[in-house]
Amino acid sequence: MDTVLLLKAVIMGVVEGLTEFLPISSTGHLILAGALLGFDDDKAKVFDIAIQTGAIFAVILVYWQKIRETVVALPSSRQAQRFALNVFVGFLPAVVLGLAFGKVIKEHLFTPLVVASTFILGGFIILWAERRAPVATRVATVDDMTPLDAFKVGLAQCLALVPGTSRSGATIIGGMLMGLSRKAATDYSFFLAMPTLIGAGVYSLYKERALLSVGDVPLFVVGLVFSFVSAWICVRWLLRYISSHSFVPFAWYRIAFGCVVMATSLAGWVRWDAA
Repeated sequence: MDTVLLLKAVIMGVVEGLTEFLPISSTGHLILAGALLGFDDDKAKVFDIAIQTGAIFAVILVYWQKIRETVVALPSSRQAQRFALNVFVGFLPAVVLGLAFGKVIKEHLFTPLVVASTFILGGFIILWAERRAPVATRVATVDDMTPLDAFKVGLAQCLALVPGTSRSGATIIGGMLMGLSRKAATDYSFFLAMPTLIGAGVYSLYKERALLSVGDVPLFVVGLVFSFVSAWICVRWLLRYISSHSFVPFAWYRIAFGCVVMATSLAGWVRWDAA
């Protein structure tokens, strides 16, 4: 396989891993990186979704002890059963709305104005959420969540169907506004990402299987590996970061990136409507 193409896969994998779990929208960054690299055809779009699985494997590794304990205790523990139910309940809204409106969203909302606006608006929402009077914390850990808490966060995750919103941003900030602690909201966002992103990756590969061939395997493996490594580093860093910092720096980054989206679109450098 072409060495240059593999190098592009490395870069895209790193971009995916570093941005997937931060509240800055991995989709927006992959669109920009793909355009700058000339890696933005139909196969590249499938690649972008598929390599999310690599990032999810990193989360599974970080949370392996919790996952293993839950699976082992599932037959007999009410707490483990409630936790599994909460992940399922939070996952459902994105499945239903994604299948119902995904095609329409891709056709009508992948525009420079929408992407730039959601980046900038999301940044101001984070600033507002961080600077308003703190919401009384009702839920200290993910084990304290109720199915209703999970469903509400699942609805917040659906906002990420709009390009530029950020799945992690919607779930973490949404969870905090609903009374989850910063740690609980972040942890649940990661657990919710597991079925959501694995499902999206498998569905995309199946749906677009006609575009792929055996010769694409090295490309996808490279992307998955680098997505996994960079996401593992990023997730471990983020869990340390939230213990003593707010998300304000990410808010200003989103606002600046929204301006980049608009500038690159007006200059004709990136086709944001071609995602």
